[in-house]
This record gives sequence, C-alpha cells and structure tokens, in this order.
Amino acid sequence: MEGFYTLLYKELLRFWKVSFQTVAAPILTALLYLLIFSHVLESRVDVYPGVGYKAFLIPGLVMMSLLQNAFANSSSSLIQSKVTGNIVFVLLTPLSPVQMFSAYILAAIVRGMLVGAGVLLATVAFTRLAFAHPLWILMFALLGGAILSSLGLIAAIWAEKFDQLASFQNFLIVPLTFLAGVFYSVHSLPDFWLAVSHLNPFFYMVDGFRYGFLGVSDVPPGISLAVVSGSFLVVAAITLWLLGTGYKLRH
Repeated sequence: MEGFYTLLYKELLRFWKVSFQTVAAPILTALLYLLIFSHVLESRVDVYPGVGYKAFLIPGLVMMSLLQNAFANSSSSLIQSKVTGNIVFVLLTPLSPVQMFSAYILAAIVRGMLVGAGVLLATVAFTRLAFAHPLWILMFALLGGAILSSLGLIAAIWAEKFDQLASFQNFLIVPLTFLAGVFYSVHSLPDFWLAVSHLNPFFYMVDGFRYGFLGVSDVPPGISLAVVSGSFLVVAAITLWLLGTGYKLRH
C-alpha cells in the first residue's frame, strides 16, 4: 500500500503546486458563466415552478466544473508521463492496476471536488440555494468525478500526443457536458433533441446532482443514479483492462 499512497500523494501535490491554474481559474470561469447567463436569462426563463434561474444554474455549473476538472487532472497527468517518458517509473513499481487506477482516480476526484466546492462558495451569495438531499449531492459528485477521471485515463492511454488528447476533450467531453442540461432543462427541447439528451450519460450526472439541491429534476433521481452507476462500472472496467494489459503504456 505504500506505493499507492506515494502515487496518490504525488498526484495531489502535482495539481496543488499550481492551484492558481488548476483550482482558482476554473472557479473564475464558472463565476463568469453565472454572471452572463443569469443576467441574460433570469427574467426570461422559468424552469421549475418556484425555482429561479440562478438557483437552477448554480448546481449545473458546480457539476460541470467538477466533471471537467476531474477529467483534466487524470488525463493531463498520464499524458505528461507518457510524453516525457517518466511513466516507466510508475510501471516498474509493484503497483497493481487497481492501485494505479485508485490513486489517479482519487486525486482527480479531490481536484474536481475542490473546484466544485469553490464554485459553490463563489456563487451561493448570488441567490438562496436549498440543499434538499445532501446525500444525493455527494453520491452524484463522487460518481461523476470517478467517471470523468476514468475517461481521462482512457483518453491519455489512447492519445500519443497532446493534440490528440485535446481532440478527445474538445470533441467529446466538452460537448457532452454543455449538452447535459447545465444551462437549460431538457424538457424545453423539441422531442428529437429531448430523446438525444436522454442518451447522454452526462445529463443524468447533472440532473441527479441538481435534484440534491432543488428536490426536483427532469427524470426520477433513481433512474439517474442507476445510469450513472452503470456508466462508472463500464468505464472503470475498461480503464482497469487497459492498465492491466499495458496498452500503449509498455513499449
């Protein structure tokens, strides 16, 4: 277990050493989203009865920031190790695939949770926000962070250079996040796009997380939890298989 704790400490220290870039900058970005979208849409959008647009938007921004930063942490760490060649020092250790996976995932979740908490603290002063079901908030935050950090490892294992990783993020992660109902309720969409939204697992992460705050959601929270849990099992199994086989890691 000493190797696991060492790798976890290294991953935590890695992003904390540049916390102004890895934590503070995403918080500022989310705050700008809130100021712009709430100013434009506050008086024009009525998502749920009795719920203001700011109260609807803030949980979505928190979850979006958490997901994107969890992905960024695991993917950037592993791709840097591959490109510089120091991944060999991790592979030569007696760490099992489960231990490697757990260390990278936990560090990414910590970064995502820190950014999410920072966004929440920075935005909560703009409106009164309820915490209807705190345990649901925690469950979806942890599962969402675990899924995106696993996807980060998958992307970094597949990519051979930084621009390939950027393509994975820009053409898959960012669109799926923005189309997950962060800024709108999917029930406001035409039938075709509503059906498409229900195929997006990121939607269930955001909707279930928002339910924890507001007590209302676009789909029953139990369904969201089942989809998110199943998604985590799938991406975790793929990631563990890739780490176990050494695909594109052992040359």
